[in-house]
Amino acid sequence: MSAAVSSVFIAGPASWNQLVVLDRLPEPVPHMQFAEDSWETLGGTSAGKALSLTALGRETLLYAVTAEDEPGRRVREALERAGVATRWADSPTTERHLNLMTRTGERVSLYLSGAAATDGAGDAAIETEMAAAEAIVLDLAAEPLRLLPLAQRTGRPIWVDVHDYDGEAEFHRPFLAAADAVFCNADRLDDPVAFLRSRIDAGATLAVCTLGAEGAVAVDAEGEVHRVAAVPVEVVDTNGAGDAFLAGVLDAVLHGAAVPGALAAGARSASAVLRSRHLHPLLDPILA
Repeated sequence: MSAAVSSVFIAGPASWNQLVVLDRLPEPVPHMQFAEDSWETLGGTSAGKALSLTALGRETLLYAVTAEDEPGRRVREALERAGVATRWADSPTTERHLNLMTRTGERVSLYLSGAAATDGAGDAAIETEMAAAEAIVLDLAAEPLRLLPLAQRTGRPIWVDVHDYDGEAEFHRPFLAAADAVFCNADRLDDPVAFLRSRIDAGATLAVCTLGAEGAVAVDAEGEVHRVAAVPVEVVDTNGAGDAFLAGVLDAVLHGAAVPGALAAGARSASAVLRSRHLHPLLDPILA
């Protein structure tokens, strides 16, 4: 594939997932439960961000790793039909998850298989594509971790999403160290604002923590705290809402919005995804 120009370059997971809805998450004892619903769908945090940015009209290039197997074919086909521009690298396996969910948004993700990092054969083209973008999003996975030095070399702003980071996990630290903008959720943070301030003190220009139904909180480069409420919506499924929130914020920032307006855009973007059982409504007619 020849080098492409995009406004946002995203590297990270695109997976094929099975979602199972339960009345409660399983207890760690032998027992039986009946599923309330289940379906297969496209997954992956980077795929979710790319779908939301594409829906917002933002020129986006997703770089992801899959195998040439049936799950990989489904992943690639779904994104192509949704209009997401992609660059693919090959892996022995395609990432697959089994997500156990409740209607209230609780989740346990079981990783059935993962995608390996590549040997770097395509790095020259990838670095060119990153350098041509206005922003780079690197998600938590082996291949984006390998690409961190290339991304930093471009001088482009790097956005990272550390999800349910607990403040200590080693794998997340290189991403945090490289980040100009940091996103996370509050699931494992005792004091989200203190964590966000620590990222600004470390050199980031924006740090944001999503709070589920309570919206989100952010700290800007001057240390000012901003909050936004969630957009009221009838929730169908929570998968991908955090990715959509980041996508909305990023798109607004690239349009020149200040932090309050960008957070409001993120909340609107997340609300669109919450109405779908897939990562984005773009997939509804494709995976019906």
